[in-house]
Amino acid sequence: MTLKMRPIIIILFFSFVYEISFAQHAQTEVFKKDSLIVIQSNPAQGFFNDYLLFIPKGTKLNRKTFLLVEPNNTGKLSDSMEVHKQHAVFLASKSSVGNNVATELRIPLLVPVFPRPASKPLTYTHALDRDVMLENTPELKRPDLQLLEMINDARKVLSNLNIHVEDKFLMSGFSASATFINRFSFLHPDKIQALAIGGFNGELMFPQKEIGEVKLNYPIGINDFEALFQQTFNLESFKSIPQYIYMGALDDNDAVQFDDAYSKKERKIINKNIGATVQKRYLECQKVYMDAGINVNFKTYEKVGHWTTSEMNLAVIKFFMAQIKQNEK
Repeated sequence: MTLKMRPIIIILFFSFVYEISFAQHAQTEVFKKDSLIVIQSNPAQGFFNDYLLFIPKGTKLNRKTFLLVEPNNTGKLSDSMEVHKQHAVFLASKSSVGNNVATELRIPLLVPVFPRPASKPLTYTHALDRDVMLENTPELKRPDLQLLEMINDARKVLSNLNIHVEDKFLMSGFSASATFINRFSFLHPDKIQALAIGGFNGELMFPQKEIGEVKLNYPIGINDFEALFQQTFNLESFKSIPQYIYMGALDDNDAVQFDDAYSKKERKIINKNIGATVQKRYLECQKVYMDAGINVNFKTYEKVGHWTTSEMNLAVIKFFMAQIKQNEK
């Protein structure tokens, strides 16, 4: 396949950076070492932000594999895209559940570089909240659709490197990234092969329109889903996604109580009808998902707060490994 020559930056962890074209790169044996490629934004293709591709040492060429996607989570507000890029680089190449999974399973990892602007403090891009879904600014508008276009672009980049990925992809995330994935999976369930999320910051989205007589609008539930997104929520497709959802028993990181994550109205609905604490909501979310027939395995880790451990990482690796093997049958 011939690709339009577009400069990219590739970091080979030799402590240097250089520009290279796709054609030149395809002729080099770079996957004898971990590699990180920075793909520049391409508005013509529908994504207005850069994304990263981490390709671990040992990634096999000329055979089908899966692409793993982990949304970026800077953890703070900043109008500097360089701040968000550096955090995304660290996540992709050094410190994340996704990096561990990609390295151990030798599959490529995509990390978007979405902003989280201080100038719009209520627009929680990294959690795919309601505010960002109502945005019309090109860089912020519909991050879920931008991510899909990044994935489409990544398929072409990887194919040119003789790495061929399946149509569906894997998703991993923790904290705000987990919240992003949970909401993304409601919007695009047919695109996901399997997902693993942990420490999801307060509550999972409900696959229902109301609780009692209280309407649950996005991102709490699906009451206004069709009006907001001009599409019908596909419950059966969502139910078919294998999901691994994990939480530390001491995790009390509660995004529900903060204005950047939830509005006052949303906060009141959640605290009153789902639970006033993270752990109470976690139990209620488990009940709702199990009653709805979601293909999910919940796991609680004792003596763990809002962080990940080697035990958690290993469990996620094993989960994705099982999904990959199942697909090969």
